[in-house]
Amino acid sequence: MNYLAHLYLSNDDPRVMVGNFIGDHVKGRRYTRYSSGVQTGILLHRHIDSYTDAHPVFRESAGIFRDGYRRYAGVVGDIIYDHLLAVHWNRYSGQSLEHFVNKAHLTLMRHYFVLPPRVKQFLPFLIKSRRLENYQSFEGVERTLRIMSANSSLPDHTDFALKQLENHYEELSQQFNRFMEDMIDASNAFLEISGRATSFEHTGIS
Repeated sequence: MNYLAHLYLSNDDPRVMVGNFIGDHVKGRRYTRYSSGVQTGILLHRHIDSYTDAHPVFRESAGIFRDGYRRYAGVVGDIIYDHLLAVHWNRYSGQSLEHFVNKAHLTLMRHYFVLPPRVKQFLPFLIKSRRLENYQSFEGVERTLRIMSANSSLPDHTDFALKQLENHYEELSQQFNRFMEDMIDASNAFLEISGRATSFEHTGIS
């Protein structure tokens, strides 16, 4: 799962959202330097990542991109799942994607000074480009993959990824919706144990 999904799975708790957003940039025991709510978000981020990587449905989805990306197929799968969350947003939330993204941007900016340096660098560009909202388009997926290829070890096989997405769109959509129901339950259970939330009140799922 990528940024949009991590924010969504934070259940509208601002401090959990911040921690969940920065989770990749806080290693080891460094999470203990943050407030309790942000700590919960960081640990939730780790829980989401490990749960996703081990889930058989996500592995099926990632496998669609393995020929082009090999060991990075899961990274592409995360981005594709954010795209599918944006596309199917009304199924999972009672608020519009635009409204949710606006709230997320405001929350992150209000906590700007506690963000890790790397996050402080890219957050203004993420907000200005409306990347979270633009995940819903193929162009948004392409832009994200190209940015990641330019700034990380992800190979630049973006054309291959988009072709696979187009050719397997219905299959990937079905896999995502099956996975997401399990992921919401797993995140809910984690938050209940942490004492931060009891349910996804903003979700459109009955």
